[in-house]
Amino acid sequence: MKKVVLIGYMGSGKSVVSASLAEKTGIEFVELDECIEKKCGMKVATIFATKGELFFRKIERELFIEFLQITARDLIISTGGGTPCYYNNHELLQAEGVISIYLNASIDTLTLRLDKEKQSRPLLAHLSTEDLHEFIAKHLFDRSFYYNQATFKVSVDAKSVEEIVEEITTLLV
Repeated sequence: MKKVVLIGYMGSGKSVVSASLAEKTGIEFVELDECIEKKCGMKVATIFATKGELFFRKIERELFIEFLQITARDLIISTGGGTPCYYNNHELLQAEGVISIYLNASIDTLTLRLDKEKQSRPLLAHLSTEDLHEFIAKHLFDRSFYYNQATFKVSVDAKSVEEIVEEITTLLV
């Protein structure tokens, strides 16, 4: 059974693309961050604030491995932006039966999207638009090695969700 793993920076569209891809293909999908929240009984921001990032990353890895090892069915996994960057999770993207897709968005696209969502993202809430642009640029530079371990890279700039899903669907054949 195949596992389709969507990776990319926050704001790249992993959640909305995963949901749309699941609808189009009939493959079940899971949102890794939502599963972590359910398991811990608290929001990701609260987990970070009360338990710390290492605790969060440990739970994230456990659930990621658990989902990748499900043998009974195909599954689409929408990861958090940092998932491939910790605990050698990027190596799991190379496993047999795993098709990983990096939703690649430019710094300008991410800044435009995330500037509108700053209040719902604790890491970004305090940043001005200019600082946000710099913050994203630095993170993308730091994470590019991990994101580029994906099987496929799909540019999401100036594309509709439908166009992105169509492109991914052709890669899955």
